[in-house]
Amino acid sequence: MAARKAQTEFRFRATLIEWRGPAPFVFAPVPDAQLEALRDAAKLATYGWGCVPVEATVSSVKFTTSLFPKGDTYLLPLKVAVRRKLNITVGDTISVVMSVQSKRL
Repeated sequence: MAARKAQTEFRFRATLIEWRGPAPFVFAPVPDAQLEALRDAAKLATYGWGCVPVEATVSSVKFTTSLFPKGDTYLLPLKVAVRRKLNITVGDTISVVMSVQSKRL
């Protein structure tokens, strides 16, 4: 029986949240419906502390980052430059196209 190929592209909508650490950060939580497939893909790409390298597109803005595991989900960090370019902030709902990237060396 052939091994099943992990899904690597994900499309979802999320409402931006803030998580306060040493500095305020804005994240898009990955919806529950995407988590099982994302966890499968993460097994092939994760590095230190369960972070998962991704390339994401919000509107027309493409950027690379890493998902952070948080509780039972993953959080997609939205860089300041991306938020400024799109004029988005905490509480806004965005559409995301995201692909898991191979392990960083």
